[in-house]
Amino acid sequence: MDRTEVDSRTRSIIEPFNKKGVAITDATTFAGDLEFDSLTVMDFVAAIEDEFDIIISMNQQAEIETYGNLVDAVTAMAADK
Repeated sequence: MDRTEVDSRTRSIIEPFNKKGVAITDATTFAGDLEFDSLTVMDFVAAIEDEFDIIISMNQQAEIETYGNLVDAVTAMAADK
């Protein structure tokens, strides 16, 4: 699965979580720009895990600060399957 497909599928998942209608770029931050609280992060991560059939560990979540980080991480994890 390539990064473009991961990006497209991730954008459709993030849509309902993007309450402020923030323009999503690789530099968009979850905490700052999107103002995700911990519960929203858990729900969003669960949706990503279900969509791509992967597990994102707590350590990995801590390293993912931007949308671009997430797409890169999911692309790498999906490739390892």
